[in-house]
Amino acid sequence: MTDITTMFSLEGRTALVTGAGTGMGRQIAKTLSAAGARVICAARRLEMVESVAASIRESGGEAIGLSLDIASTDSVTTVFDEAQEKFGSVDVLVNAAAQLDFAPFPGIDDEAWTNLINVNFTGTMRMCREFSKRLLDAGKPGSIINITSVTGMQVLKNVPCYGSIKAAVNQLTKQIAADLFNTGIRCNAIAPGYFLTEMVAEYFETDQGKEEIARLPSKRVGQVEELSGVVLLLASNASSFINGAVIPVDDGQVLQLA
Repeated sequence: MTDITTMFSLEGRTALVTGAGTGMGRQIAKTLSAAGARVICAARRLEMVESVAASIRESGGEAIGLSLDIASTDSVTTVFDEAQEKFGSVDVLVNAAAQLDFAPFPGIDDEAWTNLINVNFTGTMRMCREFSKRLLDAGKPGSIINITSVTGMQVLKNVPCYGSIKAAVNQLTKQIAADLFNTGIRCNAIAPGYFLTEMVAEYFETDQGKEEIARLPSKRVGQVEELSGVVLLLASNASSFINGAVIPVDDGQVLQLA
């Protein structure tokens, strides 16, 4: 009989989490550490990820904070170099970094559109590409977890760019999984519904935000801790037979009409 504790353990593994300074990324970094992983907390604001890494170390884990701009290929390469020098090969990659724009169509301008694509889509691809290349060269298995959104699975108003990009990341997740079949590298995605994070806290205080919450199945937004279970599942051997999946964590929000 398989030991459940061992199945979900990340002992001996190294995880790199983008967007780890706040919100979902911060919680994910702490979850992976609690399961035994060494964690690289990466984001543009170095002081934020260094603070998260320090809190992990205070709890008995191993972690470092590194500055990362996923819109820059050079920055991505440098982070993997620094991570490998400190902890060895990265075994788990979680792409949680993202930017949001609430401009409704046709109000979004070219600069905002291009920036969101570069960060949310191309940036995710850059991270997946560097992670995969290094593991393939080393002949090692690994797990990619892309944090997308139910906006990529369900049409919602006022997020034409963000929702379209998240749909593209969902498809990219499946394409990567297909191209890496039989390599030991798996690629899956988590599609959160409405969660309380720094990025959207102010919006949920508006009349429109409160109306959105009232339409949700349980009339509440998710707490970032409620992502921990599915993150640990996909990062660990417990999901060894899950590949190319996009898993909504949304209290059933995606089942509702826009």
